Amino acid sequence: MRIFRTNKGTTGHSSCFNCIYRASQRAHAQAVAAGAVSRTSPRSSPDGDCVVSEVLLYGDTVLRFVSGEAVEESSSHFLPGYVASLPRSSARTFGIERIDHLVGNVPKLEQTRQYLETLSGFHEFAEFTADDVGTVDSGLNSVVLASNNENVLLPLNEPTHGSKRKSQILTYLEQHNGPGVQHIALKTDDIFGTIRAIREMHAQGGGLELMDPPRPQYYATLRDRLGHDVLSAEQASACESLGILADADEQGVLLQIFTKPVGDRSTLFFEIIQRVGCTIDPETGAETAQRPGCGGFGKGNFRELFRAIEEYETRAGINIVDEVDQKK
Repeated sequence: MRIFRTNKGTTGHSSCFNCIYRASQRAHAQAVAAGAVSRTSPRSSPDGDCVVSEVLLYGDTVLRFVSGEAVEESSSHFLPGYVASLPRSSARTFGIERIDHLVGNVPKLEQTRQYLETLSGFHEFAEFTADDVGTVDSGLNSVVLASNNENVLLPLNEPTHGSKRKSQILTYLEQHNGPGVQHIALKTDDIFGTIRAIREMHAQGGGLELMDPPRPQYYATLRDRLGHDVLSAEQASACESLGILADADEQGVLLQIFTKPVGDRSTLFFEIIQRVGCTIDPETGAETAQRPGCGGFGKGNFRELFRAIEEYETRAGINIVDEVDQKK
């Protein structure tokens, strides 16, 4: 993701999802034939090691098709102008393993959903409405799209209208000047260690700033809501001390926490998550790789997250609704 500072503030511009193909030109042609808007026609790198093309996803976010000899050799710097980054002994990884999912905010959910499903072949993985995820003041509608193997997850949000408070999604669309990536979820296998390290770095004046923790009553009922066999008393205590939220589905557990926006506007932020469980095949009982989306997407925490963002925006002087806005 390229970072820029222009009329959109400090945020992700021309956010890009790289898709590796054996024949990226054919993938680009098929996507365009299916209705995708081409951003960049297939072109070769100066050294001829790879072919790159792009189609629009939503707003200024693009899907990039990449193929070529450098890609097949698993080169980490196959794009033009990229060079290998040498490891530094002082570098801190914080235990982050990979991106779990990327969430986009759009004005019209169904229109964007149909466009993405048509050009990519993605299918619905999960869906949430304002009744599931909003507060008494604002809300959103959301759908999660997934690739065929469900290893790529692209949630999409749209704002609801007519609520007491302007939807946070509408605030994003205004401050980002259109659709874009709302947040990037980063997966770790030890969220307690990761968050301790992030908080330690922030205390030293660097790194990411995390959202304020939930209210005490959230943790007072946490194990009762999820089940005492889902989280131990020690794990629940660690969640409370670090401000981590927890949720679960029928097979697994989701531990999550969110950062404050990383720029000067209420736009891009990060989510740190750990998924626990979902490693047993329900049909055979055999151990298998963890199921994508294990533990869900924090449906039980959406209201708490919305409340935290609303309070953050109020303190920051963001999302002040006047009578004209409420009538729109």
